Amino acid sequence: MASLSLLAVLALGFPRAVLGFGHPPVVNSTVDVRVFNVANITTTVPGVLLQPVLHGYDTIHMPDHAFLIEHGTERIMFDLGMRNDPLNFPPSVASFFESGVYSVESFKDITELLTEGGIALESIDTIIWSHSHFDHIGNMAKWPNSTNLVVGPGTNRSLYPEYPDSALQASDFAGHNVTELSFKNTNLTISGLPAIDYFGDQSFYLLNTPGHIMGHITALARVTPSTFVLLGADTCHHAGQLRPRPRFQATYACPAELVAQAKNSISTDYFWSPDSQPHAFDIASRAQPLLSIPDLPNSADANPVAGRVSLDRIAGFDADENYLVVFAHDLSLIDKLPYFPESLSTWKAKGLKEDVVWAFLEAENPAFRFG
Repeated sequence: MASLSLLAVLALGFPRAVLGFGHPPVVNSTVDVRVFNVANITTTVPGVLLQPVLHGYDTIHMPDHAFLIEHGTERIMFDLGMRNDPLNFPPSVASFFESGVYSVESFKDITELLTEGGIALESIDTIIWSHSHFDHIGNMAKWPNSTNLVVGPGTNRSLYPEYPDSALQASDFAGHNVTELSFKNTNLTISGLPAIDYFGDQSFYLLNTPGHIMGHITALARVTPSTFVLLGADTCHHAGQLRPRPRFQATYACPAELVAQAKNSISTDYFWSPDSQPHAFDIASRAQPLLSIPDLPNSADANPVAGRVSLDRIAGFDADENYLVVFAHDLSLIDKLPYFPESLSTWKAKGLKEDVVWAFLEAENPAFRFG
């Protein structure tokens, strides 16, 4: 598998907005990123993913993104989406599909999408799980034994049936060389997040972003010498948990038409800002995200406090014009991302970020849930 270099000097590839010192020289090492929407998942318990849940929004629909990373002739996957036979998950997961808590329409899994797209599974050296939840790990039994697997630090690898409540089973690891990352010895930090330079050339970083589940990591891909895509995994489940924030609004002011629309479309019974009036919400003066990571007993986040800190740090990327943040389940992007076989690497040249960052507030966008 690729080198896991920990050279702190490679931090010089990042601008002042992230690391707090002068603008560095341009680095020419890059990767190409292509994104798949593997499945569209619906759950009837949105409150475990975000708060508040307003009347009339008692379900949430989520895309399930997976990413193909190409580094020269080397290919890796960052997340796989879910397998397309959910009743073959261990009982702790399959029961949610049997009961209807989760549902999904028939779909082709990532192995089928890759093969149909002309990408041989044997050509992919390594799979990296952002974490071990069912909607990220695919069906590893379909992959050649030559495919390496990388997991985050402390990933719980207990297996069903020895551990009846486990969400993993032997087929998730059988035959694959498994590497568990450690960030303990790295002295490279990006936006406050411990980082590993995966290829050793400043093109692709793995970031330690705890909170959602033990072992949760994210990735930072340099797609041109000066622009990046942040693969945010499940650091949050909705763009409204990330935005708006003051620094973000200073860089990306809400479009005038959305400011006007938000006055009437966003409920002031649930949301407020300094310049709001009853039944007239003001987005421009809102200083914190509209939604939050739940801290209820049934929260999908194992450590909501750590999760909020990780998200605060990712917000530093989101406010920078050279970084595009893409979460695994961001429904606001579903009709806006250039999906495989197109490349995500030209996002800045195409003005994609300006088109998508406020999309979650558009009343017609499927992610809107504030009325």
